[in-house]
Amino acid sequence: MSASVTSHHDDLEGATPMSTGTGPLAGLLVADFSRILAGPYASMLLADLGAEVVKVESPGGDDTRTWSPPVREGVSTYYLGVNRNKRSVALDLKDEGDRALAQELARRADVLLENFKPGGLARFGLDYDTVARDNPGIVYASISGFGSGEGGRDLPGYDLIVQAISGLMSLTGSPDGEPYRAGISVFDVMAGLHATIGTLAALNARHETGRGQHVEVNLLSSALSGLVNQSSAFVAGGVVPTRMGNSHPSLFPYEPLPCADRDLIVTAGNNTQFRRLVEVLGVPDLADDPRFARNEDRTANRDELRPLLVERLRTRDAMDWFRDIIAAGVPCGPINTIDGGVRFAEEVGLDPVVVVGEGDAAVPSVRNPIRFSESQARYDLPPPGLDEHGEDIRRWLATPTNTPTDTATTDIPTTEDR
Repeated sequence: MSASVTSHHDDLEGATPMSTGTGPLAGLLVADFSRILAGPYASMLLADLGAEVVKVESPGGDDTRTWSPPVREGVSTYYLGVNRNKRSVALDLKDEGDRALAQELARRADVLLENFKPGGLARFGLDYDTVARDNPGIVYASISGFGSGEGGRDLPGYDLIVQAISGLMSLTGSPDGEPYRAGISVFDVMAGLHATIGTLAALNARHETGRGQHVEVNLLSSALSGLVNQSSAFVAGGVVPTRMGNSHPSLFPYEPLPCADRDLIVTAGNNTQFRRLVEVLGVPDLADDPRFARNEDRTANRDELRPLLVERLRTRDAMDWFRDIIAAGVPCGPINTIDGGVRFAEEVGLDPVVVVGEGDAAVPSVRNPIRFSESQARYDLPPPGLDEHGEDIRRWLATPTNTPTDTATTDIPTTEDR
């Protein structure tokens, strides 16, 4: 057992640990049968926190290996962004021998993560019911587009489709323009986070029951949850939200406002912040104007208030205003490109970039956002090449455990250990 998390696996006699076993999830073995984004993002988060992740790929590899440009030394940066701290093995599930190895990995694992179409792994003996018969402690996490119900299980689960179907695109863009997708696959990321949360919750329940369970996450449910105030506007209030560009339906100011050189995001979320803002802008009387005294008033009269604020903001550059407005305790910020966002994170001491791996194989990566006072995230392994660890993993899976079927090990011997 790990001191940081309870695993249901015993040590395999004679095996050599494949890592230092650090992190709050040290001792857990994750069989990752997912690909593209939502599943790999979830498994990377688990791996960062100490879990040992075996990434099972088809002989053709994860699709994102070929999603380019951009690339780093010939490898897609999309793939690099969500696959660190894992080991890769290529298995053809249509091949009897490879299928048996995949089933053995599932038998030894604490967690199995997959994002096939619902029921898609059943023909390989890797569905939850089959896996749980041999491994009752398994936490089996499935990610789909629209759930496993009769109406949704056969629908393709691409993030862009869910952005459209969920209503997000109806909220994105200018009021008189066309709908737009978000700049990232936002619901893939949300579903990956929800899958991680569900997996950890099921592992915690296993502490008490000794049994695992099936955790199901789908992109549409993640979308409706992630739409928060917008979905609540309809569900609780009967209001169908519409596109407002960069404006907020319930707050003002809470949007980009033009300065002398470029726009600045200004957010005054309460009456105190608004009073401080107009004092910095040199128009303190606006705080006592009955049209703008409360948030409800400012929101209702935004078309009257906006030009009064813009008139002052246009007298100076955005960064000049940024320093003064922030100093007054009012949230604001420039609209950066991605490089500016990374640099700003560096300026405020967040150390956003880490180097994963060593030597020629080292890859710069974005730091895991979670910090612990005792057990930090790890950055041991760069994203693996296809089947990079296949020889070692196949040998390990072919080695009998000499233990009951509900026990195994996370100790995978590696080439450098032999």
